[in-house]
Amino acid sequence: MILGPTATGKTQLAAHVAFRVKGEIISADSRQVYRGMDLGTGKDLHEYEVAGAQIPYHLINILDAGEQFDINNYYKQYEAILPGILSRNHIPVVCGGSGLYLQTIVEGSALSTVPGNDVLRTELEPLTDDEINKRYESIRYQVDELSQATTRKRRIRAIEIELWLRNNPMPERKPLDIAYTVFGVSLERKTVRDRISRRLVQRLDEGMIEEVQQLLDSGIPIENLKWYGLEYRWITQFLIGEVTRKEMEEGLEIAIHQFSKRQMTFFRKLEKSGWHIHWVDGTLPMDTKVNWTLEKAQLA
Repeated sequence: MILGPTATGKTQLAAHVAFRVKGEIISADSRQVYRGMDLGTGKDLHEYEVAGAQIPYHLINILDAGEQFDINNYYKQYEAILPGILSRNHIPVVCGGSGLYLQTIVEGSALSTVPGNDVLRTELEPLTDDEINKRYESIRYQVDELSQATTRKRRIRAIEIELWLRNNPMPERKPLDIAYTVFGVSLERKTVRDRISRRLVQRLDEGMIEEVQQLLDSGIPIENLKWYGLEYRWITQFLIGEVTRKEMEEGLEIAIHQFSKRQMTFFRKLEKSGWHIHWVDGTLPMDTKVNWTLEKAQLA
């Protein structure tokens, strides 16, 4: 498993590791499952080609934008994909920055087994973000994971789970019988900030605004796009005239920086709970990082 905050180079490292060990990558990203959401989710699919070889990857581009997908769906997909990789005698390389998805993979799916509540979702969907946030802040947080919801989509799910737990016992965690070696890509905070800022400019130049416009033109409701958070929320607000271009760019940059810090906080929380994360110096040459990773994973 290779994790890390956004813009640290974890995908590139995962691809090179997979190339060396005949591996297949399983994405642990909550938004890269959607087709047509490429620049905004940072898919960077070109990074899955190493030395002319295409590294197999999973759980990317499996749904149309606008379809419902949550951590429960993700875990079921993950469980279904894993046996096939192992049957081919390939090594699964999990890569991503969605902390709850990574935690669910390793520790099992407890909250993800809580069923969806279509009636509640229909009731909450028309509410504004502020109204959703008030409902979210009023729930009791029977489990700590519910307090980590950072997007509209996850806050609605947290409300749904909390209401379900009021009348039902906590589900039992059933982790898969697999041992994970976990790596994290580490960079100084200033370096991460600089990378985020440069990458945002690059993706805007490459057509990220046009990507969001195409999603709107395809018929995806405005609130659904905002639900995906970060790039999709800010750019949608710009396209419908709620903010100026300058406000969008500045607000989005700040939001991504804050998101990166929350990711790192979550990974440190995992360490405090008992996870052993081998931190890789992200500034090292790629061959050095790959060799160190394989040695620690006893795959060299």
